This record gives sequence, C-alpha cells and structure tokens, in this order.
Amino acid sequence: MAQEKSTELLIVVTTFALLEDAKKMAHLLIERRLAACVQIQEGVHSIYRWEGKICEANEMMLSAKTVVDRWGDVSNFIKSHHPYDLPDVIAYAPEKYEAQYGKWVESEVK
Repeated sequence: MAQEKSTELLIVVTTFALLEDAKKMAHLLIERRLAACVQIQEGVHSIYRWEGKICEANEMMLSAKTVVDRWGDVSNFIKSHHPYDLPDVIAYAPEKYEAQYGKWVESEVK
C-alpha cells in the first residue's frame, strides 16, 4: 500500500567526481544515521558553468533516503564533508511510497 506523506520521506541527491569519495560519504551518512539507504549511480555526465567557464565532467550521483526532519542535518553534513567547494545538495520529497519502506527509513534515521 502506498503512503502519502505521513512519514515524509526525502531523497537527498549530490554528485562526486570520484567513486571513492561517494562511497565514503555513503558510509558516513549510514553510520551517523542520517540516511537509511544510499545509492550511488556512476556514469552521470554534467555540463555546467563554473567561474565563468563552461565545464564538463563525469560524476557519480549519490541518492540518500532519509526523512524531512533530518534535512538540515543531512545538508549541513554533506556540505561540511564534501570535496567540492560548492556541492549540489538537492532534496526531493516523493509523493507516494510503500508504507513499510517509509517506516523502515524513519526507524533507521531516528
């Protein structure tokens, strides 16, 4: 059964240049109970403007499952432990998700 925002899950996304950095962040987020599950997807090709130049980079995308209450903690932790000067830290709140999964995520980050 799908649940509609009573637990209020959040998927926090950021990117890394190196797989090792993404794995390190994933482990830290889990160990500190800031996220219940972290997935790393390789093969992201980013194009962006940085310091006046158009850049391209191959990156890893990290997606961390947490709850809305932990947004500030997760965002601050990522920013303070990320190798980028200005990491992208973006969150999405899924409209629907499986109820038992939501309860599990909540139990893992509380």
